[in-house]
Amino acid sequence: MTPLTPLTPTTAHGPVYWTSVGSPLGPLLLTADADGALTSLSVPGQKGGRKVQDAWRQDPGPFRAAEEQLAAYFAAELKEFRLELRAEGTAFRERVWAALDTVPYGATTTYGEIAARVGASRAAVRAVGGAIGANPLLILRPCHRVIGADGSLTGYAGGLERKIRLLELEGVARW
Repeated sequence: MTPLTPLTPTTAHGPVYWTSVGSPLGPLLLTADADGALTSLSVPGQKGGRKVQDAWRQDPGPFRAAEEQLAAYFAAELKEFRLELRAEGTAFRERVWAALDTVPYGATTTYGEIAARVGASRAAVRAVGGAIGANPLLILRPCHRVIGADGSLTGYAGGLERKIRLLELEGVARW
């Protein structure tokens, strides 16, 4: 999987804001642009996860809705996030990430099914996996709902233990 490119201190949308939100998975690092759109959600130890940079501005203000919705999600009271997300990637990655958004709460899909949804060939499943692994918005963009064609759990940038916890929270069969 391709590592994520770190956010620069400012984006095309102005400065980067950040906050940390407690969760059952550990502290979540959230970033947003000047418009208040979420640009990333990282967990501790995440492969390619974001790390706070000196020029970023700590401010919980832009994250109030995200914090409330994440708390409701972890309490099993929310099944669909309604937040403005702005993750930037290649056109292919953005198509894959949009396909992730269509996988409903409590359901799973496979890498091959995501490839088909974005019009990619079966041979492109590895590229789809790379795009999913580069998802900068864990939990909010549900890459944890993607499993292997044989039903097995496969990689998750936040760690397989967290993937299992998220799937169990959503009522998906235990692994």
